[in-house]
Amino acid sequence: QVQLVESGGGLVQAGDSLRLSCAASGLNFKRYGMGWFRQAPGKEREFAAAITWTGGDTYFADSVKGRFTISRDNANNTVHLQMNNLKPEDTAVYYCAAAYQSVVEFLGGGYRERNKYDYWGQGTQVTVSS
Repeated sequence: QVQLVESGGGLVQAGDSLRLSCAASGLNFKRYGMGWFRQAPGKEREFAAAITWTGGDTYFADSVKGRFTISRDNANNTVHLQMNNLKPEDTAVYYCAAAYQSVVEFLGGGYRERNKYDYWGQGTQVTVSS
């Protein structure tokens, strides 16, 4: 049974940092591209960041570029999202997701498509106060 378990969310002030973690089990982790998506109240779930199998390539939504970094530890089946200089508009539930895509598909933009991901975590709340 595949499980993705997020942690690290919380309530912070604008300008603060948070580090989200996602622990994966039940899958061959190093064969999956990994992504972070977020969903604010009343809005659709949107892409935030993604990382390829080896961690050699990372991708970010324009809204978080320069503030967020994504990394993975294939030895420990974890992926992290470091969020710096947080803004109130970053408030959302953050979801970790795993994608078993071909290299061509993932690098061709599949990393940002929700329906291309096979497994999802339950989400962790991030609230940024002004």
